[in-house]
Amino acid sequence: MNNYRFSVIVEKDADGYFASCNELQGCYTQGETYEEAIGNIKDAIALHVEDRLEAGEEISQPQAVSLTLMDLVV
Repeated sequence: MNNYRFSVIVEKDADGYFASCNELQGCYTQGETYEEAIGNIKDAIALHVEDRLEAGEEISQPQAVSLTLMDLVV
């Protein structure tokens, strides 16, 4: 087994929480609670990585991650 590190973004909206993994295109999920969204994205990432490894694809790892909240008046 290999150890991987991925960045996960969790956003809250009126319907709950949305989680996505930027390094794995198309890897996202949701949950009614933050904890549920985190559990779901862990499962989604594991399945995504397993599928890529079986297909012989490389698993990219982030070199650096930066997250900025920005206020903008238009």
